[in-house]
Amino acid sequence: MTHGIQDFGGDWTQDKLMRLEKYLSAYTQILTKYPYRIAYIDAFAGTGYREQKQDYAFASELFDDILEEESQRFLVGSAYIALKTEPRFNKYIFIEKDPRKNTELGKLKDQFSHLKDDIKIVQQDANQYIQSLCLNSNWDSCRAVLFLDPFGMQVEWETIKAIAHTQAIDLWLLFPLGVGVNRMLKRDGKIDDGWRNKLNKIFGEADWYDAFYEKKREDDLLGTHEYIEKIANFDRIGQYFVRRLETIFSGVSPKPLALLNSRNNPLFLLCFAAGNPIGAKTAVKIANHILEH
Repeated sequence: MTHGIQDFGGDWTQDKLMRLEKYLSAYTQILTKYPYRIAYIDAFAGTGYREQKQDYAFASELFDDILEEESQRFLVGSAYIALKTEPRFNKYIFIEKDPRKNTELGKLKDQFSHLKDDIKIVQQDANQYIQSLCLNSNWDSCRAVLFLDPFGMQVEWETIKAIAHTQAIDLWLLFPLGVGVNRMLKRDGKIDDGWRNKLNKIFGEADWYDAFYEKKREDDLLGTHEYIEKIANFDRIGQYFVRRLETIFSGVSPKPLALLNSRNNPLFLLCFAAGNPIGAKTAVKIANHILEH
């Protein structure tokens, strides 16, 4: 993983958006030379802007770190960035289940009135909608960039697998490394069924337990006994997830970007994966440059 590039402090959100913006610009410049219709798809699109701190008041203790990081400023978000990208996309799909945020997204049609006929705003569960879109669309003449930016652990492996299956979508994904997964991996390995099922859904298998825990033996005055020890750290978890992506995508950036809090601990990993076998090498090369610089 790419750690310690800079001290993101409270501005890690702006950093991920800056990198997304660079990729979208490169993507449309390249793809408009080819006879494809290109789309930008944004799941968990919010209001199109960075959310203000009070919007996260409902967060559980798993996501307390985010609260301290969120800015009070009202700043441009991913949907806005995509809409102002030139050359433009042919289609924009913004997915947001929350009705209030969905209404706010609708205002982007007024701000970008020249694009309004090509903006689709969907009020639906992102996992359900993306899986249906990927599995029921003809991707032969279409290509897309999809930005999965969940607040926590909402993205399911079945959704990621459906995206890869299209062989037409480049995926940018915010993986909840520190704010979700690592906190669920209890030191003693005693993970309740609810959290275990959640981890199964995000990784798409149950083998993560063997990757993150080891059975140990210890001798003491009472004899030998066995216990479970957590061996997972941020790097091991990140490397495991990258390997999972590599099982289904044509190309994956090997060093996702760790987005850090003010204490220099990873909150998320910004990951990239390319679906198309022909274009994957170029896409990963561009993404790697953006992630590393």
